[in-house]
Amino acid sequence: VGGILGAKLYYVLENFGRVVADPMGMIFSGAGLVFLGGLVGGTLGVTIVLRKNDLPWLTFGDIVAPLLMLGYGIGRVGCFLVGDDYGLPTHLPWGVSFENGLPPSTYYMFDTYYPWIDLTGFEPGVLAVHPTQIYEVILALIIFGFLWKKRLSVKHVGSLFFTYLILAGIERFAIEFIRTNDKYILGLSGAQVITLLMIGIGTYFLFNPFKSGESTHKESA
Repeated sequence: VGGILGAKLYYVLENFGRVVADPMGMIFSGAGLVFLGGLVGGTLGVTIVLRKNDLPWLTFGDIVAPLLMLGYGIGRVGCFLVGDDYGLPTHLPWGVSFENGLPPSTYYMFDTYYPWIDLTGFEPGVLAVHPTQIYEVILALIIFGFLWKKRLSVKHVGSLFFTYLILAGIERFAIEFIRTNDKYILGLSGAQVITLLMIGIGTYFLFNPFKSGESTHKESA
């Protein structure tokens, strides 16, 4: 529940102009579930449940870390199939056009909602774009494989989860440079600001492990 609420709230904030234009359609549609918002909301929800039941948070984080990355990759397959979360217009041979995407990858859409994007060299009509969803599927599977293998050699509790934060953050931060998103702070998108926090938090706690009563769980991982 926390994940769904967080995902939807982030989407509303990220697309506030469109929500104002069609509030019922945007808020109550099945679309518009943003992973980073879901990660924050889900983390808060899980924290409440774990604390209520006196369960070890860091151990749980280590267990789900590889699965979060796998789930992210699977989710991006869905994004590709519906034509959502694609990248900037491109002339590269593997560019994909989403005529019926959400929204369609048309010249008009980019010119209207993303005027900062340079459309020089592109003709009006449906444009081919970077299939960033596929890029992320590939990267997510690579990171998942790394985390899955690393789970067998956990040095201290929480290290796998914090490694996930770093790698997932770097992956999303990099892909945002060719994603179709608004830019806010110093030319960065909202997702990039959040991923910088993920990288910072993950790096700090990976090299400054918690002094907790939770034991290393190599045997049970």
